[in-house]
Amino acid sequence: MKFSYQVGMCEPDHYLPLARAAEEAGYDGITVADSICYPKEASSKYPYNKDGSREFLESVPFIESLIAISAMAAVTESIRFATFVYKLAVRQAPVVAKQVQGIQALSGNRFDFGVGISPWEEDFAVCDVPWEKRGKRLDEQIEIVRGLETGEFFGYDGELHQIPANKMCPAPTAPTPILIGGHAEPALKRAARSGDGWMCAGADMEQLQAYISRINQLRDEYGTSDRPFRVFTTGQDAFTREGIAKLEEIGVTDVVIAFRNVYEMEPDKPLDEKIAMLQWYAGEFIRS
Repeated sequence: MKFSYQVGMCEPDHYLPLARAAEEAGYDGITVADSICYPKEASSKYPYNKDGSREFLESVPFIESLIAISAMAAVTESIRFATFVYKLAVRQAPVVAKQVQGIQALSGNRFDFGVGISPWEEDFAVCDVPWEKRGKRLDEQIEIVRGLETGEFFGYDGELHQIPANKMCPAPTAPTPILIGGHAEPALKRAARSGDGWMCAGADMEQLQAYISRINQLRDEYGTSDRPFRVFTTGQDAFTREGIAKLEEIGVTDVVIAFRNVYEMEPDKPLDEKIAMLQWYAGEFIRS
């Protein structure tokens, strides 16, 4: 099992010391959530908490996730980083591809790109991107990000994107792992078909096992089951050895550890308290 520490939704001056502390404590990775803005009015429902509300995000500080990862990579040496997950569907794929390539070049290929579709129509409206065909948009964007990091001339002629042949430099020396977020059937299919892994934003053990079983079934159908595949999930079940063992048994490869329930609007903790908690967990479950 690999362990990642969730950084984000905190004061900006917490990012760098938390990254250094997590690396020193022995965590394998750091994950960063993504959010662009908080619309004044919204009708969309959030699919990952009990009542679908989004009030827990109002006035919560978010550093743009790729910028945050760049800064944290600069003050660490070996720990990996992942977006959990980046709302790629509301952004321009070639610009994002260039940003990802820069992170890989400067960090020594320590970035795993978790991507998904924003559940909020308002994000698309703010970014002036059509809400319609958002799944198709993301599928094409994944192909574009992968094509542009080869270092060769790459063009694209899809249903929603038409890009003339171009090349970007410096290209990563290894392909960027792309991890797919989302619980709906189209997201599970996307992960099985084209992902290097899947990210679960929260589920109980029974639900999680059902999701993983479905992905494995789809991977068999798509002929992708021979490829390496990672499964990330939030770590509410990873605070006992028995829970960690069960997660491994059902196919989880990475757990994301956090000590704050933002869905319940739990306030952030002081920096020294957060460092003490991440060190405690590492001593109990990672290094022991």
